[in-house]
Amino acid sequence: QVQLVESGGGLVQAGGSLRLSCAASGRTFNNYAMGWFRQAPGKEREFVATISFSWSGDNTYYADSVKGRFTISGDGPKNTVYLQMNSLKPEDTAVYYCAARTRGGTWYGHAREADYWGQGTQVTVSS
Repeated sequence: QVQLVESGGGLVQAGGSLRLSCAASGRTFNNYAMGWFRQAPGKEREFVATISFSWSGDNTYYADSVKGRFTISGDGPKNTVYLQMNSLKPEDTAVYYCAARTRGGTWYGHAREADYWGQGTQVTVSS
């Protein structure tokens, strides 16, 4: 059974920073991708960023709303992924979910392609 465990959420003022972490356990993946999605109250879950691991190099992909402010990184062999969030805005407030897709190729953020999800961590940005 695969488990994704997120950590690092919290309350921060606008303009501040937070770093989220996600670790996968229960199985070792090869040529896979991990990503972050978020869901604000009353809204649908939306894509934030993905990182696709491969032997030839990692590919990252971002939603336009976070490009230049958020950075996704990870350790493929350790099945971990991070999301560094800078210049946070109140509209970034949401529950952030870690996800994993267990096949190769670049993951362009389609949530339906996720095979596993974490339980979510709350990020609240005050104005």
